[in-house]
Amino acid sequence: MEAAHKHSQVTAQHILFILVFLLCLSPWADAPIALLSGFILTPAIGNPFAHLTHKAAQILLKISVVGLGFGMNLNQALEAGREGFLFTLFSIALTLSAGLWLGRKLGIEFKSSFLISTGTAICGGSAVAALSPLIKANEKQISSALGVVFVLNSAALFIFPIFGNWIHMSQHDFGLWCAIAIHDTSSVVGASAKFGAEALQTATTVKLERALWIIPLSVVTMLFNRKHGGKISFPYFIGFFILAVLFSNYFREYQFFYINLLGLSKKLLVLTMFLIGAGLNLETIKSVGIRPFLQGTILWISISVTSLLVILLLN
Repeated sequence: MEAAHKHSQVTAQHILFILVFLLCLSPWADAPIALLSGFILTPAIGNPFAHLTHKAAQILLKISVVGLGFGMNLNQALEAGREGFLFTLFSIALTLSAGLWLGRKLGIEFKSSFLISTGTAICGGSAVAALSPLIKANEKQISSALGVVFVLNSAALFIFPIFGNWIHMSQHDFGLWCAIAIHDTSSVVGASAKFGAEALQTATTVKLERALWIIPLSVVTMLFNRKHGGKISFPYFIGFFILAVLFSNYFREYQFFYINLLGLSKKLLVLTMFLIGAGLNLETIKSVGIRPFLQGTILWISISVTSLLVILLLN
């Protein structure tokens, strides 16, 4: 009797989680709403798919980013890439230097400080995941860095579109700002998609260009830690994104197909944000610690304000 009751509870939990997940496909759901739904649902009923959530979110994110490539204009993408290259290079160098200096001032041990700084400078959780084995970071150092990035990345998804509308930023400027100042690709795409189509195109192009800096940084990190070895992780989905952009621009007769792919990709992104929200819990936030969270917050606010001022002054 008790076993049957327990089984029914588990079944109800699974059904409710799947139901809310599928509701994110409805027209009223966007990336911020989906993220918030996942964050609220998990403490309320638990996450019956906790062992799959993170992996599924990463897969859906990569698929959705590749799909978004079918809606990109090649000339505009190239222009955004050219404009964003030096800006990206400068922001990465500045963020890494400032982050390591700040970590030293706050008394944070080097590996945690390095992971938080690189996660803020390049692409959030992907940078932490790629670089942590190269410096032999332990579980606590990795989870601390991921926790900082995760919380601030989620906050950016809500804050950036509101602030961008408040100061009447152009689509292009907002997309560039998102690409430089938001950690993970998921929130960059989610925030810019909420702002508009041109913002989405600029943000996605510059952000993926920024993500490629994982490779040279991994090589440098490995050279400084030769005894540790390690394998460099290449973000292959960026290559598929480029192929999608090229294919859709050179074979224009399939526009109906591209439009449907673009719509599907945007919905997959919303589902991705729900899964990310479902993985963000109070335990993750509490485990970070005050000093690492302070380092990440100061660094993120600094790069957000600095990049915003530069974008507004240049334009």
